[in-house]
Formats: sequence, C-alpha cells, structure tokens
Amino acid sequence: MKRVLLFTCALLFCGTVLSQMKREQFESRKLNATRELKIQLPDNYDPESDLKHPVIIVFDGEYLFEPVSGQVSFQTHFDEMPESIIVGIIQGKERFYDSYFDEVTGLPIESGKRFYDFVAEELIPYLDAKYNTSKFKVAVGHNLMGNFINAFLFSKEPVFDSYINLSPDFKGSMGVNVAKRLAFLDNEIFYYLATSDGDISHINASIHETNTAIKAVDNKALTYYFDELKGDSHYTLVTGALSKAMDKIFELYKPLDDKEIEEKIMPYEGTLDDYITDRYNRIDDLFGIFKPISEEEFEKLIEIANRREDLESVYKIGKLANAQNPNSAFGTYYMAQYAEKNGKTKKAVKLYESALVLEDMSHIDKEFIMTHIEGLKVVEDDTEIDEEDGEE
Repeated sequence: MKRVLLFTCALLFCGTVLSQMKREQFESRKLNATRELKIQLPDNYDPESDLKHPVIIVFDGEYLFEPVSGQVSFQTHFDEMPESIIVGIIQGKERFYDSYFDEVTGLPIESGKRFYDFVAEELIPYLDAKYNTSKFKVAVGHNLMGNFINAFLFSKEPVFDSYINLSPDFKGSMGVNVAKRLAFLDNEIFYYLATSDGDISHINASIHETNTAIKAVDNKALTYYFDELKGDSHYTLVTGALSKAMDKIFELYKPLDDKEIEEKIMPYEGTLDDYITDRYNRIDDLFGIFKPISEEEFEKLIEIANRREDLESVYKIGKLANAQNPNSAFGTYYMAQYAEKNGKTKKAVKLYESALVLEDMSHIDKEFIMTHIEGLKVVEDDTEIDEEDGEE
C-alpha cells in the first residue's frame, strides 16, 4: 500500500513539473541551426513583476532536465532555494559535435567552440531579454558536458556563477587547468564536483585528481564542494548529487537553522539587526534577488537575543521589523518590550497601545498585548502610591 501511495505521489509531482514546462525553438546564427529548448518558469512567474530569478542552464536537456526541474521544484516548495528559471538544451545526436574538444587542453574547438558561443553570446542574452532573470547563472553538466561547462570559467568574466559537475569526463589537462583557473578568479564562484564509488573507473580517478588540486586552492572567492556518493553508478549518482549541489549552493538563501544560530549568531559581536541585514544584503548581492526577512526569522532572532541577554538587539530587531513592515504589530511590540524591561513604563505603555491598532502577529494578538498594558498601568499606579507614601 505504501508503495502505491508513493508511486501515486511521484506521478502527481512529475505531472505538475511537466505541466509547467514549455518548449521553444531557438534559431541560432552561431550554429546555423535550430535548437529545441525546454523551459520551466516558477509557478507564480509574473512577467510584469520586479522579482528576479536565477537561471539554471541544463546541458543534455533531453535526459537531465527533468531531474533538475524536479529537484528545484522540491526545494523551492520548502523555501530552501529561490524560485528559478530552468532551461534545458536538447542536444541528442548533436552532443558529440557540441562537446568537441582539443585533446591537449580539453577546451572546446571547432563545432564545440560554436556551441560555446551559442550559449554565451546568443542563449543567455536571449533569456535575459525575455524573462525576469537575475545575474546568478548556474550550469549543470554530466559526463562529456560536465567537461564542457568548465570552459565557461576561462572567459575574462566567467559566464556562470555556479558549476555543477556531475561525474565530468575531464579531457586533456582540463582538470588541472580548472584548479589553476579557480585559484586566480576574482569573481565569487560556486564549484560542485561529484563522483561515486561505482563510477566509471577512469572518470572517478580523474575526478579525484582534480579534487586534490582544487582542495589546495586558497581563494576566498571560491566556494568548493566535493561529494563521492556511495552505491551509485555513473548514471544513478545524478539525482543524489543534484540534491546535494542545490542544497549547498543555495545554503545562504535558506532560513536560519540551528547550525548557523550556534556557530555564527550566538557568538556574533554586535547587535543582531546588523547580522541579519548583512546576511540578506549578501543574498541580494550574490543571487541578484530581494528576499524579505520573514516574521519567523525575526522571532528566532528575538529568541536568540533573549538567550544572549541582549536587550539592545531586541530593540533594534523590533525597529528593523517596523521598517520592513510598518503595518505589523511585531516591531512595535518588541520595542515596547525593550522599554518595559528597561523600566521605561510610560514609553512601554505608549508603544503597546500603538501595537493594538496594527496587524496581529501570528503568535501574539491584541488580547495578549492588552494584558501587558493593564499590568504596566498597575505597576505605574503602585509606583505613584509608593512615591506618595515616601513623601509622608
């Protein structure tokens, strides 16, 4: 019964993915031919919106597009990565010519160079002009096309920001040259390399050699990940490696987790509004997209500030939340808490009363805020009586 349910869910999920995919015919001057593209736009894609989306270019799109689009759909559903535009290039019988390489360098030549120019000079500019794309571009390649995508690193400005190499069949000195190139890049680059213990032996060996060379690279602009999957073949490693690659490349985009809280936020020197602002500015700078801070993350920061006994952060997080969403009671409520805990009773009451006319938070309603106000007014009255007694 469980297998039937899982199979049914898988069919429904695949059906959803396929229903969002469209095909386009692209007439290329560089190739002097028409190429078919598979394109998947985000579920709620709006061409009139200012929202931008990273672009994932999938080589060998006839078999690799669906695993990529399925993984992206899964991770965006749980807000683990930004909604992205996925473009699969159908290569089929042209694959051999598209990947044609120099046997010494491993770099594309002749028909391979024409295919390279098609991607860099025609396809990507076309996508940027037609769709709401961000500056963040990802290349996904397997086997021969895994070797090919590395060529985009060698342009003056790398064409892609992230490279997902799924069991690449490195040709010539490509592996060595990649390590050398990564050592001197100024642009921030994400580089993911995967093999498996069941991979084709010569491919596995060259990948390990390349991994050793890249691990020795000392370049702050490089974020490098390597995986050797267990029990997978040259082909079955694709799905597991894609999951790990997306998870690691878009790690910064994810909501705050326990690891980041304990390792980075708890020991952070400074107020937590600075930490979260810097984090989200980096998301904007890196992925070229604006992501608002969620109320859940603001609430986590408040909890951390309380654990740190950091009242200043409570106030500044409230102020930041107010600036982002002045219609929500969240920011005003925590600014009131700051005033209350600092003994500024009149200011706290005033702020709590201001929160009453704003939108409720998910976990705190107007009735709860009123209990604060009533409690503070009792304290204020008691203080006034004590002061009168003192005067007598």
